Amino acid sequence: MENGRVENAVCSKESVNGSRDTWSCKDADSSSADHLVIMVHGILGSAADWKFAAEQFVKQLPDKVFVHCSERNTSKLSLDGVDVMGERLVQEVLEVVQRKPDLHKISFVSHSVGGLVARYAIGRLYRPPKGENVEDLLGNIFKEDSIGTICGLKAMNFITVATPHLGSRGNKQVPFLFGVPAFEKLANCVIHLIFRRTGRHLFLNDDDEGKPPLLKRMVEDCGELYFMSALRVFERRVAYSNVGYDHIVGWRTSSIRRDSELPKWEDSLDEKYPHIVYREHCKALDAELSESYSIVGDGSDKLEDELVTGLSQVSWEKVDVSFHTCRQRFAAHSVIQVKDHTMHIEGADVINHMIDHFLI
Repeated sequence: MENGRVENAVCSKESVNGSRDTWSCKDADSSSADHLVIMVHGILGSAADWKFAAEQFVKQLPDKVFVHCSERNTSKLSLDGVDVMGERLVQEVLEVVQRKPDLHKISFVSHSVGGLVARYAIGRLYRPPKGENVEDLLGNIFKEDSIGTICGLKAMNFITVATPHLGSRGNKQVPFLFGVPAFEKLANCVIHLIFRRTGRHLFLNDDDEGKPPLLKRMVEDCGELYFMSALRVFERRVAYSNVGYDHIVGWRTSSIRRDSELPKWEDSLDEKYPHIVYREHCKALDAELSESYSIVGDGSDKLEDELVTGLSQVSWEKVDVSFHTCRQRFAAHSVIQVKDHTMHIEGADVINHMIDHFLI
């Protein structure tokens, strides 16, 4: 045992109802773990995408966490739309919580589109403080001291990895389109043919019954979905982003920044985490400053600017990652997650950084 961690712990995978993956540690009393960690994969993915990370979490935090890798939106089901996937995830989380009544805390770790799905799901899972109505909390929307819960559990870490928080429409948000306006315009017209409803949500061209795009609705409390109230109750929110070589999700959208806010980076900040090149703690904007940002901006797309402003109502830890010296750098979107433990192992330090800074 070193620093409270079990170095040679053996992880076990359990099949729940024949379809979902849960992870616990055989070398520790996993029944004592009261912290549920929900891992959500990206588009066309599966629970196996988080296998390496799930194993590392239970090895290094054996008596602390119980990891559940979501499987309700596997493969082509991930094309049904962020909202549909979010509702499925809601039911999945509720079932896990019901099966394990000793849980007290909850965290989410999500990759790519999975981060948007998780944001949608927590909006549905949010519960206001006992004895208070959600409406009473809206007056404190810019405060970080709300004590609501996520399905009755204390909300700890909300972590996204290469998630397109600002969508994927234009402005070099999808790097493999090379920022060519003609390519981006064409992609906007045909994306629904490839990625169906999820594609429409990502490119912000959905128009459900005349409503604003879903991602726009998700930067405020909307009807019975308390998207921002839910984000606010987490002890910390973290966005891991690739600064380059991610051809699927651009740096700006994954780090929730405007062009003018992208930092300069050089070498690794720490030998232990060779691929982490920049870290930033961004405080929540107050109401007046938030309004001025939405008006001034920096010349970027108006809708995109509104998304940045909305998400900046809460504080974020932003961790920037670079695999520019790695053999698999062109697969950065998968390496940052260690989607395949053999091909993408160069991203293991990012997972270790995630665990080392995880609030238990």
